[in-house]
Parts: sequence; C-alpha cells; structure tokens
Amino acid sequence: MKCPRCQQENPPQATFCLECATPPAPRCANCGTQLPAGPKFCFECATPVSASRSGPRLASPEAYTPKHLAERIINSTAAVEGGGAENGGSVNRPFVVSTLQLPK
Repeated sequence: MKCPRCQQENPPQATFCLECATPPAPRCANCGTQLPAGPKFCFECATPVSASRSGPRLASPEAYTPKHLAERIINSTAAVEGGGAENGGSVNRPFVVSTLQLPK
C-alpha cells in the first residue's frame, strides 16, 4: 500500500507510513473501500466520508462546561443584565446574552 504523502510502499497492516508516519488513505466506514485523499463520498456506496472519518462533533457547551463555571457565567450575566449593584441595579445597555442550561 503506497503512502498518499511520500509514495513509500508500506505493508497492508501498517497503521502509519514507515517513512513519514502519515496515516494511510482513509477507508469507507460502510463498505471498507480505500478512498483517495479528500473525498466527500465513497465512490462505491456513496456513504458520506466526513461521517465515517471524523469523530463526533463537539458537543454543545452545556455538555463540557463545568457546573461551577456555568454558574459563574450565569451569575455574572445576570449582574450585567441588571446593571449590577454599583450601577443602581439597572443600566439601559443592549447586551446579547445566550442562556446556558445547567446539567441536572
């Protein structure tokens, strides 16, 4: 199997090129066909390559934001929206704030 980067001939069981350590050409997750570099779909079964090659997309912020940090963000957002105590409790400034739901 030839390396797509340096053209080194590698054994079929190699998980990286013996010469440049590049991973071998991707294979379709559905049918196992070896794919050329950069395809969007498998040319044998039309399975999207991005779904077969890339891992799961990043989860929403709620999934990976630590609870203590989420609480600080929510509390500071409430203070900004309300103007905070130092501003008499209300300030008429336009703020765009997204809400963060805390995991239960």
